[in-house]
Amino acid sequence: MPIIRLKEIADMSIDDRAAKLYDLRAELARIETMINAGGRVDNASRVRELRKTIAQILTITNEENLGIRKAPQQPAKKEKPEKKTPQQKPEEQTAQ
Repeated sequence: MPIIRLKEIADMSIDDRAAKLYDLRAELARIETMINAGGRVDNASRVRELRKTIAQILTITNEENLGIRKAPQQPAKKEKPEKKTPQQKPEEQTAQ
């Protein structure tokens, strides 16, 4: 099961993505340190999942920077729509 789905990554804001990337890299460094020290890791497949998720975050960020993928739009403030005035028919406009 993935750590975070691709659609969730794409929907994140740039700041959220950077924070998540920082957290994942820190966790990966901690697990790799335990492995190099000869310690036992509870979930060895977690390293692969972390690397994959980090790569996905970096890929989506780079695609947005290059314009390949559209960046998520921030929710805009809803403004009250202007009242529409009834339009005259073209025949009435020429008769005036």
